[in-house]
Amino acid sequence: MVEWITSDQLIDYQYAIDWMEARANDIAAGRAGEAIWLLEHPPLYTAGTSARVEDLIEPNRFPVYATRRGGQYTYHGPGQRVAYVLLDLNRRGKDVRAFVKQLERWIIATLDQFNVRGETRDGRIGVWVERPEKPRLPDGSCAEDKIAALGIRLRKWVSFHGLSINVEPDLSHFSGIVPCGIDQHGVTSLVDLGLPVSLQDVDIALKQEFGKVFLPPSKG
Repeated sequence: MVEWITSDQLIDYQYAIDWMEARANDIAAGRAGEAIWLLEHPPLYTAGTSARVEDLIEPNRFPVYATRRGGQYTYHGPGQRVAYVLLDLNRRGKDVRAFVKQLERWIIATLDQFNVRGETRDGRIGVWVERPEKPRLPDGSCAEDKIAALGIRLRKWVSFHGLSINVEPDLSHFSGIVPCGIDQHGVTSLVDLGLPVSLQDVDIALKQEFGKVFLPPSKG
């Protein structure tokens, strides 16, 4: 059984990192079970292993944390549901690409519960929504905004870090970085799309869809 943990208070980022690393070690050693931690952070920026210095536009706006997850710069803050995913890929198949695809499908299935069509794009990390009401891009394609981000790390084939879904964050906070290194597209949230959705609504959807995407681990 996966343990679901939900925090109602804003969680310090370094505390979360320390907790995840300890839990991942315990899972790998067989001392603890898998877990998914649902939380919010205070406003901050994180730099993944592919982050470029020039993408940090306002380095003094919020605390900046270097992290060893994959990806580039991202923002975390109140109104954004962060889901840290600590699963044992030793028992779920040692396939990083397949695992990332599962995380993407989980986000898309969760958004679908709110009649939001999330999509992935080659060469772009995360989940996107088309914005036909916005001006088209210079190449004539439909405008798109990012609604969810993901970045993971593995230790002894146990995952940590995870994903974030924008429910009702302050979208102006994203202007201090180039989110995930992509500057030709915007950022949106469920509330920005006109949906009266709460963090608790998203939590319910995440839990309902998890078992449809992630099969129980093998007992080997």
